[in-house]
Amino acid sequence: MRIDILTIFPGMCMPIIEESIIKRAREKGKVRILMHNLRDYSSDKHKKVDDRPFGGGSGMVMTPQPIFEAVEALVRQGNVESAKRRVVLLTPQGTRLDQKRIKRFTKYKQLILICGRYEGVDERVRTSLVDDEISIGDYVLTGGELPAMVFVDCLVRLLPGVLGDKNSLKFESFEGNLLEYPHYTRPAAFRGLEVPNLLLSGDHSHIEAWRKEQALKRTKRKRPDLLKQ
Repeated sequence: MRIDILTIFPGMCMPIIEESIIKRAREKGKVRILMHNLRDYSSDKHKKVDDRPFGGGSGMVMTPQPIFEAVEALVRQGNVESAKRRVVLLTPQGTRLDQKRIKRFTKYKQLILICGRYEGVDERVRTSLVDDEISIGDYVLTGGELPAMVFVDCLVRLLPGVLGDKNSLKFESFEGNLLEYPHYTRPAAFRGLEVPNLLLSGDHSHIEAWRKEQALKRTKRKRPDLLKQ
């Protein structure tokens, strides 16, 4: 998979893609993540990418020209059929990102992520260029870089061969609309707090049943809305 990230602050993203699982996935060739400075595509002599909104109002709006030309250039570079490519705008107005939705993006070969700034992007970008609008929550950040990194982190770990234990994905929170069961590790006793005896028994069928029960209880207590789904 190829992921192109359009931003005016590439330096915000680099530390994240150069660490941990994302770094290893890149080294294994499971994903290519390419950073692009949107200012490089601006036709303005000062490399501006924003302007005042028509009709007045506070703040600035990202202009369409550099975004359109950048995306068109990246489409040519990716050389991927349109059915295997998506252009994604990170915006508070987008559809809320969740585990089910992020899985849908794993089938594509190229993703182009647009990181908005200021008061947002010119509406023509939204209506004529973007395939998906994604939000990571009902709050406003200073830009789309952090949401883009959340999107990438969620996505990359789902790609085949990225995680060492592929079975671990089956038992995570939100799989089957349940939160994950409690985890314990050594030591079995710590400051008077004991690990449940069942987990030390080696009886895997009973352990699995206990874990399912605990996942259900935890979901009922913390996220009953998931059970309605």
